[in-house]
Amino acid sequence: MGLNAKAENVANIAFEVSFTEPQAHYADVKMTIDNINKNDILVKMPVWAPGSYLIREFSKNVESFKASSGVEKISKNTWKINTKGKKSVTINYRVYCFEVSVRTSFIDDSHAFLSPTGIFMYVDGRLAEPATVSINPFKGWDKVSTGLEKTDGKSFTYYAKNFDWLFDSPIEVGTQDVFDFDVVGVKYEVAMVGGGNYDKERLKTDISKIIEKETDIFGENPNKRYVFIVHNYLSGGGGLEHLNSTVLGATRDGYQNEKIYKSFLGLVAHEHFHLWNVKRLRPIALGPFNYDEENYTTNLWIAEGFTAYYDNLITERAKLINTDEYLDMIQQDINAIENSQGNKVQSLSDASFDAWIKYYRPNENSGNTTVSYYNKGSLIACMLDLAIIKKSEGKQSLDDAMRYAYNEFYKKKNRGYTDAEMKLVFEKYTGENLDTFYADYINGTKSLDFNKYLGYAGLTLVDRTPITKQPYLGITVSKSNKNEIAFVSRNSSAWDSGLNVNDQVLAINGQRTTDVLKDVANLDINKDAEFVVGRDGILKTIIVKFKPSTSKNMVIQEVEKPTDAQKTVLEKWLSL
Repeated sequence: MGLNAKAENVANIAFEVSFTEPQAHYADVKMTIDNINKNDILVKMPVWAPGSYLIREFSKNVESFKASSGVEKISKNTWKINTKGKKSVTINYRVYCFEVSVRTSFIDDSHAFLSPTGIFMYVDGRLAEPATVSINPFKGWDKVSTGLEKTDGKSFTYYAKNFDWLFDSPIEVGTQDVFDFDVVGVKYEVAMVGGGNYDKERLKTDISKIIEKETDIFGENPNKRYVFIVHNYLSGGGGLEHLNSTVLGATRDGYQNEKIYKSFLGLVAHEHFHLWNVKRLRPIALGPFNYDEENYTTNLWIAEGFTAYYDNLITERAKLINTDEYLDMIQQDINAIENSQGNKVQSLSDASFDAWIKYYRPNENSGNTTVSYYNKGSLIACMLDLAIIKKSEGKQSLDDAMRYAYNEFYKKKNRGYTDAEMKLVFEKYTGENLDTFYADYINGTKSLDFNKYLGYAGLTLVDRTPITKQPYLGITVSKSNKNEIAFVSRNSSAWDSGLNVNDQVLAINGQRTTDVLKDVANLDINKDAEFVVGRDGILKTIIVKFKPSTSKNMVIQEVEKPTDAQKTVLEKWLSL
């Protein structure tokens, strides 16, 4: 999918980005539109960034919008420009960029990160046209890192074959530390922003292992060039995938800490895996994009959940983590989902569809009403993987299903898949009718029978929940105030008794408290407790009747005498 932009690749839409006041966090954008054949055109700013399913209203950061012809703003993100008798129009606007994340633009006096859907506008009806972007770096800035291809003979000028490519190509401008390496016939570039105690050679070696293992799954790497933009912070994380690049957040001085470093490699594996799963093999709703509104799909559990499954599995295959560490990650996901109150309320398909209003807009009750399509989707992928390995007696795995779907929908049909089509793919490789599986686990909220699938590999879940006589309240407290309730778990003692989020717990059984959870741990589980709370300036007395916690601590263990068939599944699954 790489594109060598030649000098003759002239675009009718061109951008020029300058930084006259980077210390004040502004980008100055000049947009030139040629080949106009209408009396008016609509110029729009996208409202969301692909890969991050939330309406972010990027136009809120636009100011000083001016055009060389008459202009009228007609909606939150749309400007109507009178172009009667004109073949060309020039637009100038400024964008305020001061939000630190992998999906939003940030500019200061040290660098500029341009997240394109929040910087570049488009002409309604002309998304399929190519565009050029010229960057004028601020004084002292000498590098530009982006997946866009350079145009011949022009410094810091880049070409996008259409606006989907432009909007999927973040741009880093500054003095970043850049190093590159070649693997599987692809040139990889890493742009390190913000310093850090990283070891370049170790990163090259370990990232190469990840790339090789992921490429093996799909049988090809669809790019000629790929860019990692890594923003290093005091404490950082998160990532966002793009067609031939990704943006990662990392902890600046965490690269020498093995736990933090392995977590970073897992993030690399996750976002890089997306270049196949999501960016090419994708739900049918996710491309071509509508940049004006939500793009709904019930399949984020595949797009994100399967990627969350493979990120850890790939690092295990690459021997960047050991088998025990990997099984511990599976174990953590099982406990997180099965102990989640929201898992009993929201299905995976609903979690995917409602990501726009729930996952990216959590509130104090989200833990009781929602489930993560990342964690639970990862467990579904694991269950299907084990089922495929068992059915094929170790000859196939979920890899084969993913490769088949990639070839069938992306390469042959050049479109996304429907929910029904992916179900057929999974049925083809598991050899099972998955109607009940889908009804229970995808479209329903039935508890996962994970023991069944682990059993295929000679593993079992053992309940290691500690026996305790400590009372369970069922709250979490504010990080800044151990007396302020931040979350109340559904059906817990606190929930049933009427304790609320934002309540300030002042006293328990007549004794002043400065640490609610610590003082509750010293109470008698068989006796009621009197809580005095402050709620909106009013004192309330609440009697709490304690009940046991329903949380479990499940541990994965090997069965005592695994069969040869179980050994075959385990060896295939974990590449032993």
